[in-house]
Amino acid sequence: MPAKGVSRVGGLGTAAVLSAAVVATSALTSCGASTDTPPERPSRPVSEAPSRSAPAGTTPPSPSRSAPASPSGSAPASPSASAAEKIQLPSRHADFDYQIGGAYPPPSGVRIVSRDRTASPAPGLYNICYVNAFQAQPDERASWPADLLLRDAQGDVVVDEDWGEALLDIGTAAKRERIAARVERWIDGCAAKGFDAVEPDNYDSYTRSHHLLTANDATAFITLLSRHAHVRHLAIAQKNTVELAGIRKRTGLDFAVAEECAEYDECGEYAKAFDDRVIVIEYSDSGLRKARSGFGNRLSIVRRDVDVSTPGSADYVRKVR
Repeated sequence: MPAKGVSRVGGLGTAAVLSAAVVATSALTSCGASTDTPPERPSRPVSEAPSRSAPAGTTPPSPSRSAPASPSGSAPASPSASAAEKIQLPSRHADFDYQIGGAYPPPSGVRIVSRDRTASPAPGLYNICYVNAFQAQPDERASWPADLLLRDAQGDVVVDEDWGEALLDIGTAAKRERIAARVERWIDGCAAKGFDAVEPDNYDSYTRSHHLLTANDATAFITLLSRHAHVRHLAIAQKNTVELAGIRKRTGLDFAVAEECAEYDECGEYAKAFDDRVIVIEYSDSGLRKARSGFGNRLSIVRRDVDVSTPGSADYVRKVR
């Protein structure tokens, strides 16, 4: 699955989005079962004991930040105390590899890996399960109910033109619950396979919706996913969307996966919001240099090629310095 960072569309602006999102997660309810097709793959764990599968000799993660506040009038977004003890966060400043374009043996020294939900975890490492939660990948679009694809005033499906992905219609509570029911089965699959965390992509799809979706819609939907991930003892990442990083406790998000945050001068905002528990992927040598110059001793940083290809490919790039 190609990376999503290079052609990002700008959001609404931090101040506007944050004010709109303060009430984003009220009136949420739990998701029920879905009649969609079964998950294609099985994840796993917000405490800060050493990673469930961390290799010997690694430094344990430090204590967990406080649980996110519960939205008014809704069930707590955070896991119970007993569930939190079973959730493990990725270590800060640990060597990372982004393998969502295809799994391969992690390079020496890597302690955290992100792989697509169709792959298996890397033995002995902290594993993050990539899920495209807010958009339909081209080969899966036909499997989504037609009314769950976002449509414009002419009835045409709204598409992320950079990747050919239809946006999912998270604009009402009822539709959010139906979409979440399917995505949650994918999360269940991640947990069953032994992943430690989940990375729901395209949190920022509302910025590509031609104003048909809002930040409130996005935060309401991600909160549903956060609750479910925590029940399954999985940590959950905020993917990009720096405008909403400041309310991450309210939405139940535990750490960040940020594409090109150095390139866009956003790494500091993520680092502040997530207490340095940030995984950075840059797609240029200049971005890598900038990330290492500003945050090289604090965040997990890697430079990958845009298609996140595998070793042996002509386009494969992986650098950490």
